[in-house]
Amino acid sequence: QLQLVESGGGLVQPGGSLRLSCAASGFTLDEYVVAWFRQAPGKEREGVSCISTHGGRTDYAISVKGRFTVSRDNADNTVYLEMNILKPEDTAVYTCAARSVRYSYSCPADDYDYWGQGTQVTVSS
Repeated sequence: QLQLVESGGGLVQPGGSLRLSCAASGFTLDEYVVAWFRQAPGKEREGVSCISTHGGRTDYAISVKGRFTVSRDNADNTVYLEMNILKPEDTAVYTCAARSVRYSYSCPADDYDYWGQGTQVTVSS
């Protein structure tokens, strides 16, 4: 089964940290650019970060730059999103998506080959 599975979400206090994982199964993730998105209730989906196939290029939304770090371990077929100094406005469902390297790099892109199911992140005291 070809899928992406996110994990690592949860409830954290403002100023805290979380590390999200996006694990691929059924395909080799190093052939894909991976993006993280988030969507808060009542708001449009927002592109958070992207990482190229071997991690040489990363991009971030202005709202998370300096606080979030995207990385990948292709040996484990997994991409990570380290989130620090979390704020209540970071509360959302976070979803990862993978886009084949045969397409030009774009962050975020208009379409992706695979999507995960999402993991809830709640920042609250």
